[in-house]
Amino acid sequence: MWFEKEGKIFVSMPGVPHEMKGMMEDEVIASLKARFTLPHIAYRTLLTAGIGESYLAELIKDFETVLPENIRLAYLPNYGMVRLRLSTSGIDKNIVEKDVEHQFDILQKLVKEYLVTNEDEAIEAVVGKLLKAKGRTVSTAESCTGGYIAHLFTSMPGSSAFFDGSVVSYSNKVKEALLYVGHDTLEDHGAVSEEVAKQMIQGALQTIKTDYAIAVSGIMGPDGGTTEKPVGTVWIAVGNAEKTITKKLHFRFDRIRNIQLTAVNALNMLRQFILEN
Repeated sequence: MWFEKEGKIFVSMPGVPHEMKGMMEDEVIASLKARFTLPHIAYRTLLTAGIGESYLAELIKDFETVLPENIRLAYLPNYGMVRLRLSTSGIDKNIVEKDVEHQFDILQKLVKEYLVTNEDEAIEAVVGKLLKAKGRTVSTAESCTGGYIAHLFTSMPGSSAFFDGSVVSYSNKVKEALLYVGHDTLEDHGAVSEEVAKQMIQGALQTIKTDYAIAVSGIMGPDGGTTEKPVGTVWIAVGNAEKTITKKLHFRFDRIRNIQLTAVNALNMLRQFILEN
């Protein structure tokens, strides 16, 4: 419903999210633009990893202090990464874009050690673009994430160019049968271990025949933890036929967020591995 009174417009929208979004994009925004001269909004976003929000703020505090009043800096932390967004608005599109781009160039140089991407995109998109550019493929061997990393890849159009498949080895039986993890390795070290994660990598490379592989095994909770391996313990491995690297992480959140954090960290490990090797 559309109401006009004394130069003001009020729009009453349906509560169903997808209906509201469709009407807003197709009708409301176009109608508002036809009635008002609206300022141009410009923003640039980058993604960092390996540094917490407070340390990041300390790193760029001098930059933030001298930012022009019309440019705003937002910290957007999520899943162990932090997005930094610069935004501004004005009538002259060219001036607005130039102003924000100049400050964005400075910001990128300040955080270059932790920079993942200078575009507003998810980590799986960053990894996908990197694999496409190099003409390489990846597979996943997932235990605790249950195929979530594969889901992130396949949610993107065109992912078949770099993602070949996944083995969701939730049980030890599947780890042994499809990823060739040694029975003795599982007995001696347990499924959540560096040794098993390494063998899962080699098994995925052998079974699916990709250039790179990701392997994850952990305890997502709320049950299943021990004194030695509490809930939130995760082993991540990434590698190729020549080399495998591993990392042990400890998360403290609920099951869903632990899964999401595991996936994001695994993807970022693969990104770093590809760039360094």
